[in-house]
Parts: sequence; C-alpha cells; structure tokens
Amino acid sequence: MKPAHRPLTICLVHAHPDDETLATGALIAHLVQQGHHVSVLTATRGEMGTVVPGPFSALAGTPALEARRELELDGALRVLGVTDSAFLGTAPARVQGLDERRYLDSGMRWITEHVAGPAEHSDERSLCAASQEEVAQDVAAYLRHVEADLAISYDTDGGYGHPDHVAMHHATRSAAEQLGIGFATINHELGEGVQWFDLDHLLPLVSEALRHHQTQLTVHDETLTHSGGQPDVVKASVGLKGDTELLRTDSDA
Repeated sequence: MKPAHRPLTICLVHAHPDDETLATGALIAHLVQQGHHVSVLTATRGEMGTVVPGPFSALAGTPALEARRELELDGALRVLGVTDSAFLGTAPARVQGLDERRYLDSGMRWITEHVAGPAEHSDERSLCAASQEEVAQDVAAYLRHVEADLAISYDTDGGYGHPDHVAMHHATRSAAEQLGIGFATINHELGEGVQWFDLDHLLPLVSEALRHHQTQLTVHDETLTHSGGQPDVVKASVGLKGDTELLRTDSDA
C-alpha cells in the first residue's frame, strides 16, 4: 500500500446509477480535489428502478431505460471529476477468459418505511442470483486493473437493506481481502471508528451531479424527491469506517 498523505488510487463500488452521487457524491469530489485518483464501479444499470413521472415515464421497464441510466451516470461522474468507471461484468470488470455478462438489478420491496428487502421475484440474471464468488472475482478484476489502494462500498446492511447493496458490500470486502488492499464502508452517522468528512460546502456540486439522474429523482436545491415520491435531503457530509488510516494526513494526527 502507498504511504498515507500520498495520492491514492481509490475505487468506490456501488449497486446502481445514482447511488454513487446520493451516497458519496461529495466524498468523490473531495477525494478528486485532494489529488487522489478516483474510479467508480457500478454493478447494475438499475433496470428495476421506477421512473420520475414526466418525459421519461415511457422508458420504465424497457431496454431504453438502461441506456438512459448509463448516460445519466456518465454525466454525474463528469461533474464529480471521475474519469475512470466501469460496469460490473464487462471488461475490465470481468474475470479474464469469461464471457462478459450484464448483472441485472435485483429489485427490492419495502419492509418498513425505511428498510428494504428482497423483491418477491427477481430475474435469474440478477446480481443477487449470481454466484457470490463470481461477483467478488469480477470486482477484484477491476480493482486489480485500476491498481486500487482502497475500495469503498456499503456497510453490512447496504445502508437501508437493498439486496444489491448488501451483495456489493460482501463482494467488495471479499475482493479487497483477496488483493490485500484497504476496505472502508460508507456511514452517514457519527459513531465509534467512523472518520467523518464535513463536506457541506460541496452541496451545490452534489446537487448539480444529481440533476443528471433525471429518471430517478427531482432536485430542489438541497432537497430532492425520489421517483416514488419520497422526499429526501441532498447529503454531502459522510463518514467512512474501516481502513481509513490510508486517508489520514499529517494534519489529522
């Protein structure tokens, strides 16, 4: 691993387009501004996502939604300063020698107002139906390709229980352990062992990036409305737990 306070290669691993900005947009921009090389690996194209009522409504449940969400992700990443990204299952995020595959969104259902669980029915090609070992190996292929020092993904419950988020926590942790690199999880609350990044000054940038995800949400300055009508706030400050010593500088001592 590279010494602390030197530029690092950091990969954020997410489940669907818009997760990268909703959960870690400000962190991504901050790390880029700090001189680190940041890449984003996205597992699925969010095929099961509902669509904001309006001009894109007709895309719901069609292949055109996948293409649209790819474009939205690309636009958001450009705003955040990311130049390297990939989708899981396609080169370079695929084990060499295996045919490329598209991991499909597994879907979800709400168990409580704030906790999600597995969908009643998922496609056999979905992320959660895939071999956990295969998923982890594909994540490892990408981490190896970018020569990552640190991988960042969800905590053990995926943030709110979405099965694809949970799957990517386990796959990313396994891949990082396999490669002997750092691994950290995203936390949105202060707690023991959490390194907190106060990034509220980046709220306007996060809002700008979120506006690219037009099929999934509507942004109102520092608040937003999800496609299902749920109100939310734009988040900037965030915590990391795990191998965060890699990100500490002399001023943190």
